[in-house]
Amino acid sequence: MQEHLYRLEDALAELKRLRAQYTLEELQRDRLLEWALRYGLFECIQITVDISCHLVSRYNLGTPSTYSECITLLVRGGYLTEELAQKLQKMVGLRNLLVHEYVTIEVERLYRFLDQLDDFEHFTTSVRPYL
Repeated sequence: MQEHLYRLEDALAELKRLRAQYTLEELQRDRLLEWALRYGLFECIQITVDISCHLVSRYNLGTPSTYSECITLLVRGGYLTEELAQKLQKMVGLRNLLVHEYVTIEVERLYRFLDQLDDFEHFTTSVRPYL
């Protein structure tokens, strides 16, 4: 799982670089940049889900029926704060949209998620001791 954490940190660094180098307008004009944004967000969210579900299993916190429930179980177990969990669960919802309704998500909406990358960093800080 440490490898997952490193991949998450690497993907976050790339998304931060994307945010620093390109404006929303540039992303809207360039399909490759838009793809990088979509894939980068998806990867960060999926790794977060994978780590969450791993921790739930490892520490026998319950039997989740959804990805979002893995995060809820981490809160109940004291691994995450409720505030962080709510933010991460919204990202799980975004992940589902990215997977199932790719074309309907506007780039502007995705670009706003670049302002929430700290939530992933808070996640890594919270779970690192348990991996």
